[in-house]
Parts: sequence; C-alpha cells; structure tokens
Amino acid sequence: MTSSSAINVLGIGGSLRDGSQSERALRIALGGAEEAGARTSAFTGGRLVLPFYDVTVAERSAEAVELIEAIRAADGLIVVSPGYHGAPSGLVKNALDYVEDLRPDERPYLHGRAVGLVAVAFGWQAAVTTLDQLRTITHALRGWPTPLGGAVNTAEVKFDESGGASEERVVNTLRLIGGQVVEFARSRRS
Repeated sequence: MTSSSAINVLGIGGSLRDGSQSERALRIALGGAEEAGARTSAFTGGRLVLPFYDVTVAERSAEAVELIEAIRAADGLIVVSPGYHGAPSGLVKNALDYVEDLRPDERPYLHGRAVGLVAVAFGWQAAVTTLDQLRTITHALRGWPTPLGGAVNTAEVKFDESGGASEERVVNTLRLIGGQVVEFARSRRS
C-alpha cells in the first residue's frame, strides 16, 4: 500500500436489530473517518452472526473469512458495542475473537492500528464499564485505542434515522473518534 492510497477504516458493531442505537453511533463515527478522508466499510448486525470462535477449527465460514480479510486490510478500526450487563455484547466480542487468526501475520493482531471505541448502553455504569473492557481487549490485541473513547448513555441520548442524535456533543465526539483513527493511521504511514 502506498502512502498516497486512501486510509481504510473498518467499523465493527451494532446488534442484531437493524438500525440499533449502537449501529447508528458506529455510522456517525465512520462518517467522521470519511470526513477525514478515509474509505470506510462496516460489519454490523447480521454480518456479525458468525460461528463461535474456535482456535482449533482450521476452516472458517465464508462470513468469518470476509471479516478476517477486512480486518487484515484495515488501517484502523472503529468498534461500537452495546453494553449488555456492563460488558460488550457476545456478538461483538466473538467478532473480535476472530482477530486471533491474524496472529501469524507480518502485522499480527491489530498491531500498529488505531482503534476507536464506543460503548452504547441504557445507563452510565454499563456504558463506562463496557468502554473500559473494549479498551482492555484492544490492548490485548496490540491495537492502539484512540485517546478519546465514547460512552453513550441512551437513557439521555437518542440517535435518529437521519444520522444525528439528540445531543450534538455526542455526534461531535463520535466524529472526532473517527477522525482520530484516520489521523493515527496517517501518522503510522509516515
């Protein structure tokens, strides 16, 4: 990849419900990455329905291979998880477990990649603890969490279908997270 080619940012997140609050938050953050000049793609909802990760399984499903290849090609990621009982959803966690398949790569796991992280939950406690766990997972996968992370309390903030939210500061935070992923990816190329 040349330094003049576009930065690729992959979004992972949401829930099984199309248009969920967490998927809408992901779309806003990806919009921030696009505003910063990145090319974006996303794995959300049904695309995250994968077999439970098993390191002993040699042959992956076509959907799992598609996710693994998208992660491998990404310069940065944005991960948005609903906070279920204070932790990332099983759907998102299972998708992140597939990063293990990048272990033997020249650029193993998420090495050298910025990862923007957002947790969306109905309540501050679940949002904050989920964000903390996403940061821990990212560190374990050798990724670089962006300086700014997002904890969104949907008891106070609602996302709309047009790509906005009831609190403009939340939209600005999500866009900034997307921009930080691109900024870091560009600096890594220099």
